[in-house]
Parts: sequence; structure tokens; C-alpha cells
Amino acid sequence: MARPAVLRKPLGFVGRYEHKPGAEKNRTHYCPGCGHGILHKLIAEALEDFEITDRAIMISPVGCSVFAYYYFNAGNLQVPHGRAPAVATAVSRANPHAVVMSYQGDGDLAAIGGNHIVQAANRGENIAVFFVNNAIYGMTGGQMAPTTIEGMKTTTTPYGRNPLTDGYPMKISELLDSLHAPVFIARTSLHDPANIRKTRAAVRKAIQYTIEKKGFSLVEVLSMCPSNWKMDAVSSQEWIRDVLIPVFPLGTLRDRGSEAVEMKRPVPTFDPAKVREVLGVGGGKQKALARRRVDPKYADPSIRIAGFGGQGILSAGTAIANVGLEYGYNVSWLPSYGPEMRGGTANCSVKIREGSIGEPEATQPTVVIAMNRPSMEKFEQILKPGGTLIYNSTLIEVEPGRKDVETWAVPITGIADGLGNTKVQSMVAVGAFAGVTGLFGLDDIKGLLPAMFESEAMVLLNEKAVEAGYDYVTGMRR
Repeated sequence: MARPAVLRKPLGFVGRYEHKPGAEKNRTHYCPGCGHGILHKLIAEALEDFEITDRAIMISPVGCSVFAYYYFNAGNLQVPHGRAPAVATAVSRANPHAVVMSYQGDGDLAAIGGNHIVQAANRGENIAVFFVNNAIYGMTGGQMAPTTIEGMKTTTTPYGRNPLTDGYPMKISELLDSLHAPVFIARTSLHDPANIRKTRAAVRKAIQYTIEKKGFSLVEVLSMCPSNWKMDAVSSQEWIRDVLIPVFPLGTLRDRGSEAVEMKRPVPTFDPAKVREVLGVGGGKQKALARRRVDPKYADPSIRIAGFGGQGILSAGTAIANVGLEYGYNVSWLPSYGPEMRGGTANCSVKIREGSIGEPEATQPTVVIAMNRPSMEKFEQILKPGGTLIYNSTLIEVEPGRKDVETWAVPITGIADGLGNTKVQSMVAVGAFAGVTGLFGLDDIKGLLPAMFESEAMVLLNEKAVEAGYDYVTGMRR
């Protein structure tokens, strides 16, 4: 379906990059002059025009494209370095209706992932691979990549790549073209408008063949990397034209789409009872705890718990998730190990759902539990309007700035100190959460503690902590 020629962002992109940290939610993280943004747009246009945003899944591994999930209006899986073809294989086979794509750089695909891409291509997996070749490692600091050309200086080849010691640049497209199974293999470039148009056509053909289940497609794209090439944007485009293309000639190496037929692999059937039988495991706990009547505003909570190291942030999240599981809800728990760990803030996301959980990160939480001031200042900003903010008034002496949320000032650390052990403040927070939301019963939380703590003394102490937090907030309601 042709898309009207209007100046707007393709619907293959999300409208606002909410997953991207920081204040700039309308800009990508890529360097000026980088080719990733161009290729992203070509893919996003195709997702819209083919009307597949609801069934497209992008696999993005380590590298400059690791944050591709910020931008695409599609499903996404982040995977370890080089493993995108393996994960794409699993996703494609388990979800035959999905349109699965991997987006990989040369350091990822051709180096640590070299065997994975060869095996996936040899099996003819029904995936579209977009291979960005800028002849260098980008995100990691400009080291020599398998595609680095002879004589090219990098941080690991300061005198230039020497074939006697470093080998020759790998020509991935030619290598895969020696295999029988691939349907479409092309090499294009982003260095000028004419070649961008050719790249657009190749991207669409690869996606079209994947939609039609015709098998494996790869589009190798020569792309600019001004930052690591130490050039300006114009010079980097000229360098591709004058230096890189003679080594990596452009063109379509293979197009068997017209003769390829739809792949019809056996479709796996997921029967939980059968899986348990094959694995030789029982069905687990058959009867969940009786659920409580919950105010709709607290139902299906998306929770962000944050504080500093030593406050038991992750333990509090684990406890809440485990209690939710005992009630028969679907739950997820996701710790954060980002740069903020060095800035005094550790956090985790917990989701408790009646239905399925699409993603584990609480990007717009309905509940925030803030254990220190930096955490409140950071996560108060992303709390959903009408949500609930529970903050540790022992350490946070300022009032929240938001007026469109429900706030609960609970002296969490002070309550723990009163019990004789500051370490139990995490369980005080759990009790406060239960008291505010009414999602969990007090005795049900206590019943879980023996599985969390080895000594009877610690179980009893944490029971008191949960009860103290619960009683404090329920007392505030009176």
C-alpha cells in the first residue's frame, strides 16, 4: 500500500521515544552523520507500508543498534553480542506469523556472530537480516572489525590493518552467497541519494520475502561512521564512494524470490500439560491464594521501586512479585543495572497482571516507591497521572512536586530503626505497599517470609517490619 507523500515520521517509529532515558525523547542517540538513522527510517517506512507493525519483531544485539527498541513501533528482543540469528531463528519458528528481522553491525555479525549468521543462512531461516558495514567497531571505540580494509588505522591497528598479522577484510555477502539456502543477498550503500533509494528497494524486498515466508534474506549496507573514522559527514560519504566500495562492490548477489516457495515448517504446539509431562515435572502449586477485592485504581499495578544500594530495593521487588505469584497473577521482576547505579540510585520494575505482560520494564508506573530523594526526583517524573507515590519521609524531607498523583509519606527507615535493624526497611516498604493498595493480605505476605529468610529470628523480625509498614498506612486511612 503506497504511503502518501507527507512530511511526517513513519508509523513504523513510535511517536515519542519513551524508552529512551533522559529528557530528549524526540532524538536518536546516534552520532551526527551516522548512517543508522537513515537505515532506521527506511525500515520504519516499510513496516508502515506493509502494514506489519503489529507482527514485526526486531532483534537487536550489542552494538550501536542495541537501543533500536527505543525507536521502532514493533516487538523487540535485545540479545548478547552476535546471537541475533539464533534468537531470530527461535522467534520465527515459534511465531510463524511474525515478520522477524535482525539488525546487526559488522563487529557483531561478522566477528563473534560469524558462525551464527552462517548457520542461520545455511538453514534458510525465514528472517530478514540488515547488516550495517562501516568497517569498524563503532560503540566500543573504533577497533578493527572483520570488515576493516587493508591499511585502515583503528585503535587496535594504529599502523593500519596488515593482512600478514590481521587477515583480510571479510566479505560476508559473498561468503553467504556460496550457500544454497539464502533467497536474497544484496549489498547497498547510504553515501548518496541514489544509493539510498537502492537501499530502500533492497530493504523492502527482504521484508517482502520474509512476509511471504520465502526464507533467508540479507541486506549488507555500507554506512558512514564519522566519529570513529575521524572525518566530517561529507568526507565520510566520499570515503565510502572512493575507498570502501572498491573493496565491497555494490549490487544484488542473489535474488531467487520469483522461484522460491512458501516455507511450511512444522508449527510447534504449546500444550502446558504435555510440556510438563515431557520434562518430567509436576504442575506446581495448583491452588492460588484467594484474591482480595481491590480498588480498580490499584489493580494490575506497574511498580517502580528505587533507592540506593543497601536499602533492599531488589529484595522488596522480589517479595512483591512472589506474593503476587502466590495469588495466581502473572508477574515480572526486572532489576536495573544502568549508569544510574553509580549515581546513587538503584531500582527495579515489578508488574502484576491478570492478563499477559508485554514488557517487564515499568516505563510509566502506576506506583512508585521512593526510598531516597534522588529516586523520588527521578521516578516521580514518569509516574502515571493519577498514580500512587509512596516515599520514605525519613530520608526525604521535601514534598513531591506532582499534584496529580496520590502521595503517601511513610517514615520507612525510621520504622525499621525502631525495630532495631535498618535492613528490614525493604519489608516495611512491602507492608506499606500492601496497606495502600489492598492487593495483598498481611498474613499472606508473612506466609512467604520463611522461604526468603533462613533463620527464624530474621523471619520474625521481617514479619514485624511488614506489619509495621502495613499498620502505619492503614492507620493513616482512619
